[in-house]
Amino acid sequence: MDSTPASLLERVRTGCDQEAWARLVLLYSPLIYDWGLRCGLQPADSADLTQDVFTTLFQKLPEFAYDRHKSFRNWLRTVTLNHWRDRQRRIATRPLGGNPQVLADAAAVDDIAALAESEYRQHLIKRALQIMRADFQAATWQAFWNHVVLGQPAAQVAAELQTSAVAVYSAKARVLNRLRQELKGLLD
Repeated sequence: MDSTPASLLERVRTGCDQEAWARLVLLYSPLIYDWGLRCGLQPADSADLTQDVFTTLFQKLPEFAYDRHKSFRNWLRTVTLNHWRDRQRRIATRPLGGNPQVLADAAAVDDIAALAESEYRQHLIKRALQIMRADFQAATWQAFWNHVVLGQPAAQVAAELQTSAVAVYSAKARVLNRLRQELKGLLD
Protein backbone atom coordinates (compact mmCIF):
# COMPACT_ATOMS: atom_id res chain seq x y z
CA MET A 1 0.00 0.00 0.00
CA ASP A 2 1.11 3.51 -0.72
CA SER A 3 2.18 5.00 2.61
CA THR A 4 1.29 8.59 1.65
CA PRO A 5 -1.64 10.18 3.50
CA ALA A 6 -3.66 10.61 0.29
CA SER A 7 -7.22 9.40 0.63
CA LEU A 8 -8.47 6.38 -1.23
CA LEU A 9 -10.81 8.53 -3.28
CA GLU A 10 -7.95 10.74 -4.43
CA ARG A 11 -5.85 7.70 -5.34
CA VAL A 12 -8.73 6.28 -7.34
CA ARG A 13 -9.48 9.60 -8.97
CA THR A 14 -6.06 9.70 -10.60
CA GLY A 15 -7.05 6.50 -12.40
CA CYS A 16 -3.67 4.77 -12.44
CA ASP A 17 -3.65 3.19 -8.98
CA GLN A 18 -4.96 -0.35 -9.45
CA GLU A 19 -4.50 -1.18 -5.77
CA ALA A 20 -6.72 1.76 -4.80
CA TRP A 21 -9.38 0.59 -7.24
CA ALA A 22 -9.20 -2.93 -5.83
CA ARG A 23 -9.64 -1.57 -2.30
CA LEU A 24 -12.57 0.60 -3.36
CA VAL A 25 -14.25 -2.43 -4.95
CA LEU A 26 -13.62 -4.56 -1.86
CA LEU A 27 -15.03 -1.86 0.41
CA TYR A 28 -18.10 -0.87 -1.56
CA SER A 29 -19.20 -3.94 -3.55
CA PRO A 30 -20.90 -5.58 -0.57
CA LEU A 31 -22.64 -2.31 0.33
CA ILE A 32 -24.01 -1.71 -3.18
CA TYR A 33 -24.97 -5.38 -3.49
CA ASP A 34 -26.79 -5.17 -0.15
CA TRP A 35 -28.67 -2.05 -1.28
CA GLY A 36 -29.88 -4.04 -4.29
CA LEU A 37 -31.00 -6.94 -2.09
CA ARG A 38 -32.77 -4.57 0.30
CA CYS A 39 -34.73 -3.26 -2.68
CA GLY A 40 -35.85 -6.81 -3.33
CA LEU A 41 -33.56 -7.68 -6.22
CA GLN A 42 -32.59 -11.27 -6.79
CA PRO A 43 -28.92 -11.94 -6.04
CA ALA A 44 -27.95 -12.10 -9.73
CA ASP A 45 -29.74 -8.81 -10.46
CA SER A 46 -28.09 -7.17 -7.47
CA ALA A 47 -24.69 -8.38 -8.70
CA ASP A 48 -25.43 -6.90 -12.14
CA LEU A 49 -26.48 -3.63 -10.53
CA THR A 50 -23.20 -3.58 -8.57
CA GLN A 51 -21.19 -4.07 -11.76
CA ASP A 52 -23.13 -1.30 -13.50
CA VAL A 53 -22.43 1.09 -10.63
CA PHE A 54 -18.70 0.34 -10.72
CA THR A 55 -18.64 0.89 -14.47
CA THR A 56 -20.04 4.36 -13.85
CA LEU A 57 -17.61 4.98 -11.00
CA PHE A 58 -14.73 4.07 -13.29
CA GLN A 59 -15.96 6.66 -15.76
CA LYS A 60 -16.95 9.40 -13.30
CA LEU A 61 -14.40 9.25 -10.48
CA PRO A 62 -11.56 10.82 -12.51
CA GLU A 63 -13.73 13.97 -12.66
CA PHE A 64 -14.92 13.62 -9.07
CA ALA A 65 -13.71 16.24 -6.61
CA TYR A 66 -14.25 15.23 -3.02
CA ASP A 67 -16.04 17.90 -1.02
CA ARG A 68 -15.90 17.29 2.71
CA HIS A 69 -19.21 19.17 3.07
CA LYS A 70 -20.99 16.60 0.90
CA SER A 71 -21.41 12.88 1.33
CA PHE A 72 -19.63 10.42 -0.97
CA ARG A 73 -22.03 7.75 0.29
CA ASN A 74 -25.07 9.78 -0.78
CA TRP A 75 -23.54 10.36 -4.21
CA LEU A 76 -22.85 6.62 -4.49
CA ARG A 77 -26.43 5.86 -3.44
CA THR A 78 -27.71 8.28 -6.09
CA VAL A 79 -25.59 6.59 -8.77
CA THR A 80 -27.01 3.24 -7.61
CA LEU A 81 -30.58 4.57 -7.70
CA ASN A 82 -30.05 5.95 -11.21
CA HIS A 83 -28.86 2.56 -12.38
CA TRP A 84 -31.88 0.96 -10.75
CA ARG A 85 -34.16 3.33 -12.66
CA ASP A 86 -32.32 2.74 -15.94
CA ARG A 87 -32.69 -1.01 -15.49
CA GLN A 88 -36.39 -0.58 -14.78
CA ARG A 89 -36.85 1.43 -17.98
CA ARG A 90 -34.84 -1.00 -20.10
CA ILE A 91 -36.74 -4.01 -18.82
CA ALA A 92 -40.17 -2.40 -18.67
CA THR A 93 -41.85 -5.57 -19.89
CA ARG A 94 -40.14 -7.67 -17.22
CA PRO A 95 -40.06 -5.84 -13.89
CA LEU A 96 -37.05 -6.63 -11.75
CA GLY A 97 -39.24 -7.07 -8.73
CA GLY A 98 -38.62 -5.63 -5.34
CA ASN A 99 -39.27 -2.20 -4.04
CA PRO A 100 -37.14 0.58 -5.55
CA GLN A 101 -38.75 3.03 -3.15
CA VAL A 102 -36.50 1.69 -0.38
CA LEU A 103 -33.41 3.00 -2.15
CA ALA A 104 -35.20 6.09 -3.45
CA ASP A 105 -36.31 7.00 0.07
CA ALA A 106 -32.78 6.56 1.35
CA ALA A 107 -31.39 8.77 -1.44
CA ALA A 108 -33.97 11.48 -0.82
CA VAL A 109 -33.25 11.80 2.88
CA ASP A 110 -30.31 14.05 3.72
CA ASP A 111 -30.00 12.91 7.30
CA ILE A 112 -30.21 9.12 7.26
CA ALA A 113 -31.45 7.54 10.45
CA ALA A 114 -28.78 6.92 13.07
CA LEU A 115 -29.06 3.17 12.52
CA ALA A 116 -28.32 3.45 8.82
CA GLU A 117 -25.34 5.69 9.53
CA SER A 118 -24.07 3.25 12.11
CA GLU A 119 -24.53 0.31 9.72
CA TYR A 120 -22.64 2.15 6.99
CA ARG A 121 -19.73 3.00 9.28
CA GLN A 122 -19.60 -0.51 10.69
CA HIS A 123 -19.66 -1.98 7.20
CA LEU A 124 -16.74 0.15 5.99
CA ILE A 125 -14.68 -0.39 9.11
CA LYS A 126 -15.29 -4.15 9.00
CA ARG A 127 -14.38 -4.38 5.31
CA ALA A 128 -11.29 -2.20 5.75
CA LEU A 129 -10.10 -4.35 8.66
CA GLN A 130 -10.67 -7.54 6.63
CA ILE A 131 -8.65 -6.11 3.77
CA MET A 132 -5.88 -4.74 5.98
CA ARG A 133 -5.38 -7.87 8.05
CA ALA A 134 -3.06 -9.43 5.49
CA ASP A 135 -0.82 -6.35 5.64
CA PHE A 136 0.19 -6.95 9.27
CA GLN A 137 2.16 -9.65 10.99
CA ALA A 138 0.00 -12.14 12.87
CA ALA A 139 1.28 -11.06 16.31
CA THR A 140 0.65 -7.38 15.58
CA TRP A 141 -2.86 -8.11 14.36
CA GLN A 142 -3.66 -10.38 17.31
CA ALA A 143 -2.44 -7.78 19.81
CA PHE A 144 -4.57 -5.10 18.15
CA TRP A 145 -7.63 -7.37 17.87
CA ASN A 146 -7.53 -8.62 21.45
CA HIS A 147 -6.95 -5.17 22.93
CA VAL A 148 -9.17 -2.98 20.73
CA VAL A 149 -11.91 -5.24 19.43
CA LEU A 150 -12.20 -7.72 22.28
CA GLY A 151 -11.49 -5.03 24.89
CA GLN A 152 -8.87 -6.97 26.81
CA PRO A 153 -6.45 -4.95 28.94
CA ALA A 154 -3.04 -4.41 27.37
CA ALA A 155 -1.29 -6.24 30.21
CA GLN A 156 -3.48 -9.32 29.69
CA VAL A 157 -2.90 -9.31 25.93
CA ALA A 158 0.83 -8.88 26.47
CA ALA A 159 0.91 -11.85 28.82
CA GLU A 160 -1.10 -14.04 26.42
CA LEU A 161 1.11 -13.14 23.45
CA GLN A 162 4.35 -13.15 25.47
CA THR A 163 5.19 -9.57 24.61
CA SER A 164 5.17 -6.22 26.38
CA ALA A 165 2.27 -3.86 26.98
CA VAL A 166 4.22 -1.28 24.97
CA ALA A 167 4.16 -3.66 21.98
CA VAL A 168 0.39 -4.03 22.39
CA TYR A 169 -0.09 -0.25 22.43
CA SER A 170 2.23 0.05 19.44
CA ALA A 171 0.19 -2.55 17.51
CA LYS A 172 -2.98 -0.67 18.37
CA ALA A 173 -1.54 2.62 17.13
CA ARG A 174 -0.17 1.13 13.90
CA VAL A 175 -3.43 -0.58 12.93
CA LEU A 176 -5.63 2.38 13.89
CA ASN A 177 -3.41 4.82 12.00
CA ARG A 178 -3.58 2.60 8.95
CA LEU A 179 -7.36 2.30 9.32
CA ARG A 180 -7.64 6.11 9.40
CA GLN A 181 -5.58 6.29 6.20
CA GLU A 182 -7.72 3.65 4.49
CA LEU A 183 -10.98 5.36 5.41
CA LYS A 184 -9.89 8.97 4.95
CA GLY A 185 -12.66 10.72 3.04
CA LEU A 186 -14.97 7.70 3.09
CA LEU A 187 -16.62 8.23 6.44
CA ASP A 188 -18.36 11.51 5.71
